[in-house]
Amino acid sequence: MRNNLSKITLLFVIGTIIYSCSQVKRVPESKKLLTKNEIFVNDKLIKEDRVNNLVLQQPNTKFLNYTFGLLLYNAAKPNPDSSYQAWLNRKPNRVKRLNSFLSAKQVKRLGESFFVSGIHKFMKETGEAPVLIDERKAIKSRDRLSGFYYNDGYIRNKVTMQIDSVGKKKGKVVYKVTTGKPYYIDTIRKTIETPVIDSLYTLQESKTLIKKGDRYNFEKFNNERKRITQHLRNNGVYHFQESNVKYDAIYDDSLQKINVNLKIEDRYVKNGDSLIKRPFTIYKISRVNIFTNNTSKKERNQFNDSATYKNFNIYSAGKLKYKPKAITNAIFIEKGKLFSDNDRTLTSKSLSNLKVFNYPNIEYVEDPNDSTKTSLIANIYLMSKPKYIWSPSFDVTTSDIQQFGISGRMSFTWRNLFKRAEIFELSAKGNIGSSKDLANPNDVFFNISEYGLEGKLSFPRIVFPLNTRNIIKKEMLPTTNANIGLTSQRNIGLDKENLTGVFSYNWIPKPKHTLRFDLLSVQFIKNLNPENYFNVYSSSYNTLNNFAQIYNVNPDNIVNNNLTTQGAINFIQDVQNGITSLTPNDNEYKIIRSIGERRERLIENNLIVSSSLTFFRNTKANLLDNNFYSIRTKIESAGNVLSLLADTKNEPLSTNGNKTMFGIEYSQYIKGEVDFIKHWDFGKKNTLAMRAFAGLAVPYGNAQSIPFSRSYFSGGSNDNRGWQAYTLGPGRSGGINDFNEANFKLAYSLEYRFRVGGNFYSAFFADIGNIWNVFDNVTDKNYTFNGLSSFEDLAFGSGIGLRYDFNFFVLRLDLGYKAYDPGREVGDRWMKGINFSKTVLNFGINYPF
Repeated sequence: MRNNLSKITLLFVIGTIIYSCSQVKRVPESKKLLTKNEIFVNDKLIKEDRVNNLVLQQPNTKFLNYTFGLLLYNAAKPNPDSSYQAWLNRKPNRVKRLNSFLSAKQVKRLGESFFVSGIHKFMKETGEAPVLIDERKAIKSRDRLSGFYYNDGYIRNKVTMQIDSVGKKKGKVVYKVTTGKPYYIDTIRKTIETPVIDSLYTLQESKTLIKKGDRYNFEKFNNERKRITQHLRNNGVYHFQESNVKYDAIYDDSLQKINVNLKIEDRYVKNGDSLIKRPFTIYKISRVNIFTNNTSKKERNQFNDSATYKNFNIYSAGKLKYKPKAITNAIFIEKGKLFSDNDRTLTSKSLSNLKVFNYPNIEYVEDPNDSTKTSLIANIYLMSKPKYIWSPSFDVTTSDIQQFGISGRMSFTWRNLFKRAEIFELSAKGNIGSSKDLANPNDVFFNISEYGLEGKLSFPRIVFPLNTRNIIKKEMLPTTNANIGLTSQRNIGLDKENLTGVFSYNWIPKPKHTLRFDLLSVQFIKNLNPENYFNVYSSSYNTLNNFAQIYNVNPDNIVNNNLTTQGAINFIQDVQNGITSLTPNDNEYKIIRSIGERRERLIENNLIVSSSLTFFRNTKANLLDNNFYSIRTKIESAGNVLSLLADTKNEPLSTNGNKTMFGIEYSQYIKGEVDFIKHWDFGKKNTLAMRAFAGLAVPYGNAQSIPFSRSYFSGGSNDNRGWQAYTLGPGRSGGINDFNEANFKLAYSLEYRFRVGGNFYSAFFADIGNIWNVFDNVTDKNYTFNGLSSFEDLAFGSGIGLRYDFNFFVLRLDLGYKAYDPGREVGDRWMKGINFSKTVLNFGINYPF
């Protein structure tokens, strides 16, 4: 044992030495590799990211305390092209031998190939070059630290910097900050030269961000400067800029006090070769000109058609292609109103929302006809997007079901359909594929297919018989969408035809908030091949087949010791009709009856007519913002309209005793969902992400269950990654069906994302959740939610992920494991799935949430 311990210790020491040497492999003798930065504030080591990120140079990224990115970079040859040439010339006959079966050009290209030089370039680009200590950058970092604490009120702070050696060609930089005492604002005065500016400022003086007694903070002063500028520019002061707001500060070092004087001087205007002061002026809009169909600045003063509508002047370089109201309804800059930056911003957003113009160009010029010099002419330049767009696409695909497939899509977009900025899109898609898993008696290579047709019509306004402008104002950028689509599948599952139609409204009640109201959503699903059920749901068939070996009494149901497809259906009926020896009290009877009920539900045609309201809020500021949250809530109600119509018609009831419409048993339910996502940014591209979801769909009236297309499932790459999609739940049933679904779902995920090196990222994740049946026709307690005791059925999956960031998308691989499996017996649920052989691979594009 002692001998083995000595060997292990020796190997560890050797490995540490090799790793340490490999880190400084590319570090010149006169330089030092930066291993860490230490920042001491008042003799206390600070690890706060917002302070550490002020340092310009950061050490190479570490993963599990190893600099894998640096090691990958160091492993690459610095000059692979030169190394290849040296290898060629190392033996005099090597080039001759290569040229005997390769051309000279091919020999040269061999050196440029991925395996010769490309792999080294990839390793260098993917890895991280060693971060060498740069004294000039360290000095700049020292000054940035001083500025940071100065801006936070520590006016007389002192910062020192020192570079220390921590090994051969390695070093660290130590910063020591002595903050001193913070300074507080004592008195606030103002000096505003233009009277009208003084009056406007006074109107909102109480909203100032700078208050007596507050500690000095530069960010507050900066934000107050922006607030004042925004207020004035939204009230007609066209020439006002942030630079016009100045502050004079007098420091009292004995009391650590600051006396502040707000100064807004008159503006400087060029008069010949000199600058003179003039008071600021409030401007009104005297004219609004709209130029459409412009393709260049040369055409701005060239127009062949014009129109005047509600004080708007519309010009076109060619024939005017838009109805005036369609354009003017999106413009908030109006004649007689004060100049306002808000109006310009809203106009830009609203015109862009029409999706028929490129981003608009809005210019203001002083009206030369106004002797008072207080009027502005607003010129809005619009360049139309192409009226017609044809977009074809073509893909070759493969999957577990479809070994080879060819898919194509062709869409045609028609902008400004009715000359009011409507957009119509017609698209067709098709897919043909080959599958070895499906019956193919004629031995046809392409034995599965899917095709569809979809039409979308979008209106940049609310289309409704009543006037809704007092409720949904045009500032909310409302749109109306009408969609209809038809898809058909052949030799895929039960084969389906799916007809959908949606009439919906979208609007933005306030920034970062979105509302969608589906006034009417219709979905009709027709199963074309219900006889194929037991070929698709093989687990159900296998269960029935096993029971049939014991309880079947009809020999016509069995062929070659196995149930036929029709025999499986007959066997279920025989059991339920009491022909077999099974009774309703037997567990086998309950299982067979459940399989029969599930089959009836999944092969039935669905007619779903619903309305829904969805609210969405997202605080994400931009693509780089990793400190935000989003919440989505949705409430949906289905079947109520059809229930009223069914009462007026005398259609026969279904075999289940439910009402029908057009001979189809329609669905009736109410459904609610909440989806919450939160991200915390820890700096250095480290992020903690969390997601919580809850959804419940309750059937009532004409339904005892939820349609399959509206039910919930658990597992998969964007859910509980310890299980594959549809394999978890319901409850503690163990996922025995081929596709497990239910009408109640809870899910929670936590994921810590961090950078490994270069464009490689990784993550540790934990997923908790499950699905249950509740308030429907399922009564088995293994499947249903039974109060607090059902929280023991929450499945726990965990694992590690590897991601590669291509900038425009992220390629993701997650390795999931079953840490707690509620499908196992009590006492045997924990850590039984933590085994490499039981890894669940999850591939995905972009992050799961």
